[in-house]
Amino acid sequence: MSVQLNHTIIHAKDNRVSAEFLAHVLGLDVGPEWGPFIPVETANGVTLDFATIPPESIVMQHYAFLVTEAGFDTAFARIQESGVAYFADPHREKPGEINHNDGGRGVYFMDPAGHAMEIITRPYGGGGQAGA
Repeated sequence: MSVQLNHTIIHAKDNRVSAEFLAHVLGLDVGPEWGPFIPVETANGVTLDFATIPPESIVMQHYAFLVTEAGFDTAFARIQESGVAYFADPHREKPGEINHNDGGRGVYFMDPAGHAMEIITRPYGGGGQAGA
């Protein structure tokens, strides 16, 4: 059986703000509101459906996005321009740095709801495989 991730729901303090934030950083489009969701679709067809819930109910999640080298440059510039803090590591012990894991580049940053976002140019353990 072939299995693919189709969509996931991301809890947000404000679904529009979080969807537009991530779409801006990654250069994606925000889709039309559908019920309680604001969708953002990735290049491989996975939809991130942002849903507003009470802030005290949000549990931090981690989302990693594989990007090309050029895509990293663009997204990283947007992160820097927006003044969002960024880190080379998931524990946020290396602020203002990027990492070079597996011969690529990566950076962690927080979204408006407090989720840990990451962009990488190489999958972990992927050695020489670059982002599509």
